[in-house]
Amino acid sequence: MTTSRISLSDIRAARERIAGKIERTPTVPSRSLSQHLDAPVYLKLEHRQTTGAFKLRGASNAIASLTDEERARGVVAASTGNHGRALAYAARLQGIHATICMSRLVPQNKLDEIRRLGAEIRIVGNSQDDAQREVERLVAEEGLIMLPPFDHPAIVAGQGTLGLEIIEQVPDAALVLVPLSGGGLAAGVAAAVKGVSPATKVMGVSMARGAAMKASLDAGHPVLVEELPTLADSLGGGIGLDNRLTFSMCRDLLDDVILLSEDEIAAGIRHAYEQEREIVEGAGAVGIAAVLAGKVRASGPTVLVLSGRNIDMTLHRKIICGEAIAESAA
Repeated sequence: MTTSRISLSDIRAARERIAGKIERTPTVPSRSLSQHLDAPVYLKLEHRQTTGAFKLRGASNAIASLTDEERARGVVAASTGNHGRALAYAARLQGIHATICMSRLVPQNKLDEIRRLGAEIRIVGNSQDDAQREVERLVAEEGLIMLPPFDHPAIVAGQGTLGLEIIEQVPDAALVLVPLSGGGLAAGVAAAVKGVSPATKVMGVSMARGAAMKASLDAGHPVLVEELPTLADSLGGGIGLDNRLTFSMCRDLLDDVILLSEDEIAAGIRHAYEQEREIVEGAGAVGIAAVLAGKVRASGPTVLVLSGRNIDMTLHRKIICGEAIAESAA
């Protein structure tokens, strides 16, 4: 599969499809990070999205793309939390039954919110791959429609709408840093950004503990990676050995991938709170963390995607106070 499968026109069509269903989130300058990088730095405040993360874009586009017969069957997905929350929200608006399969590593606050939105929850195993096997069983035995968290054309196109907004808000962006997990966000944003502004670089940012897409890119094909607890829990999980879309798009479109330690991610969370007055989860803080860690060089305006805010507030308080980092990532 080539990157032509998700085109700029696909992303623009997705934007029309989900208009009124999502927020157009602001992009604001960061004085402190601009001084640190010695270049203009902007924060794309996607953590202010309706469900607290970018995932609503892809979920809304996927739900809107279903036929009446598919809607009647109900939808199912594996999730590390934010996709499940977004899918539960989008499905409820359309009166569609949603089942979300998750591993035991998903934080309780994310489980509680998905349950509040009316979705059926299945807790299976200790990894996203374990949860995905339950999804496949439900598809085969009960006929549910699978809407995966990243490797799906409608999901990638929906996430790509964020990239369109970035270039409209910062037309001269030289670099965009995007949280990287299964690649739905990174692939969609890169396709949109480079489709409009080919000279703009797009880099993925992930945690060093269990970065499946980075390991797969290094190997030249999708590989299995042990899923480990991390402050960036939303970036956990594999990319699927039969990955059809996001692996090739990330391979062809991303200019680089940056990996971060748990301490560096914690520093990003603290900076977001103390300097930017924003509460973000670990995955949402990785762009900030990469800049603070000196792992980014910019030749011009740089945009950091703050992708989500759905962090357990007890954990957040501990991080702000410099506590429990080893415990959280053990």
